[in-house]
Amino acid sequence: MPAPDPTPRHGISEVSAISGLSAHTLRWYERIGLLEPVDRSHAGQRRYSDADLARLAFLTKLRLTGMPVADMVRYVELLRAGDGTRAERRDLLVAHREEVRQRLADLHATLAVIDKKIDHYGGSDHPVPGETTTSDHSAQDRKSA
Repeated sequence: MPAPDPTPRHGISEVSAISGLSAHTLRWYERIGLLEPVDRSHAGQRRYSDADLARLAFLTKLRLTGMPVADMVRYVELLRAGDGTRAERRDLLVAHREEVRQRLADLHATLAVIDKKIDHYGGSDHPVPGETTTSDHSAQDRKSA
């Protein structure tokens, strides 16, 4: 896969719309080092490249999976340090993947509890065969929230 084009051509409004990140967040990402210093137009407006967009897409995925910003900064620092840090970058991502997998397992278990509660209630016009009466439900509901 070819490297993304490094030519600065996208304004902050366009990048905000593409990435889903606010202009404030984009400026903050630059300030804390998640993005390289962004080129400026002759009028001083930020101009982002396709390479910046590619990095933002990856960073957005990391945030979506719950990676702390400090770990994202560490990853980018390692990336800047060069190929000698490939193993450290991989280790950081492997550890994060395990955290994501654990959260997914927790969410699946929680979803099963919610599904069971939904099944317990059945539909108001669709009683579940073999279910107990409404008064029995009320007592059970108080016990299990």
